Amino acid sequence: MNSASADTVCDTSGKVSFSVLRRYSWADLVFFFLIYSMIGWIYETVLEVVIYQSGFTNRGILFGPWLPVYGFGAVLFLLLWYRLVYGASLMRKLALIPVIFLLTALTATAVELPTSYILEWVNGSFPWDYTEFAMDFEGRIAVNPSVRFGLGGVLFLYVIQPLLDKARAALGKVRMRWIAVTILCVLACDCAYCFFLR
Repeated sequence: MNSASADTVCDTSGKVSFSVLRRYSWADLVFFFLIYSMIGWIYETVLEVVIYQSGFTNRGILFGPWLPVYGFGAVLFLLLWYRLVYGASLMRKLALIPVIFLLTALTATAVELPTSYILEWVNGSFPWDYTEFAMDFEGRIAVNPSVRFGLGGVLFLYVIQPLLDKARAALGKVRMRWIAVTILCVLACDCAYCFFLR
């Protein structure tokens, strides 16, 4: 089976549509998860050190330079919304920017709210506070960060994900599996250290 047929399926009208679960293996999704988690860590660190100038602290609940909530959110973007822009014409992609912005903003907010409750249950608190923003809910979610997440969603799906697709193709399936296994081992060690040893 060639790559095109593996990445796409045909609906009853014969129109070719994108299928994330056909295109990406579990190893691909683990790889994407880590990359987006690290991008989230870099984003939060830049906000803290450069924009807010409040000094450096390791964001999140893990030791390594990754924020899993960003990884989960980005993979969810792929599963839900990447099919809308994958393989689309330039005009269609441009027309869909407001739609992708809204969908990813809502998705990220829907992930962030329950995550705050889970982290509060596990650690006694969650590592962000949106009370300084207008229209917040208990400091857990707010319009301002949701807008930023929507902009990030557009950046992820329009710019970063196509680059990761190229990296994935260049690495090949065997290397991707080894990379994914290594990532899972490192994350497991990080979780063990942070939750049981530290």
